Amino acid sequence: MSHPKHGRSDHPVHPLITQRWSPYAYSDKPVSREDLLAVFEAARWAASSYNEQPWVFLVAIKEQPEEYAKLLSCLVEPNQAWAKHAPVLVLACIRTTFSRNGAPNPVAAHDLGLAAGNLCLEATARGLQVHQMGGIVPDRARVLFGVPEGVQPFTAIAIGYAADPVSLPDQVRVQETTPRGRKPLSEIVHAGEFGKSWV
Repeated sequence: MSHPKHGRSDHPVHPLITQRWSPYAYSDKPVSREDLLAVFEAARWAASSYNEQPWVFLVAIKEQPEEYAKLLSCLVEPNQAWAKHAPVLVLACIRTTFSRNGAPNPVAAHDLGLAAGNLCLEATARGLQVHQMGGIVPDRARVLFGVPEGVQPFTAIAIGYAADPVSLPDQVRVQETTPRGRKPLSEIVHAGEFGKSWV
């Protein structure tokens, strides 16, 4: 049976793409180490500029409460309010220079996005859900986790099993239960000049 958050594509795509969504309500069911290793393995195989693989993931699981609380404290407060229920939290960082020559890597964030996309699809294939967050406190993360110069704490990721949204605050519950939509291809695929639809 389809979940209300599963999307409907205008053109046929792999079902994992439309089944992926970003819950706010998480079950306290732990995620197995095997599943976590698999989602990070999927991230490991993402494409990256010059095969730099500029991503680094700091992981905290609820079974290690001190580490978990430390990572949770690196999220902005509105994200802490719901993310504290997810069994796994991840701080995603990027190395900002190329290891081969020390030059700035202007596409490191793009490459992290590719890795995170792989992570999301592998998680979805395993019945897990992922919610990515831009709302972090990078300077706090840098201090608490000893993140060195040349590495930028960039985003956070919650991983776990979606739960009934009944316990969420009203505004968040509405977001959780509203069907997802996307812009039509005509708005995002152009040709000839910007704004001229290719579709």
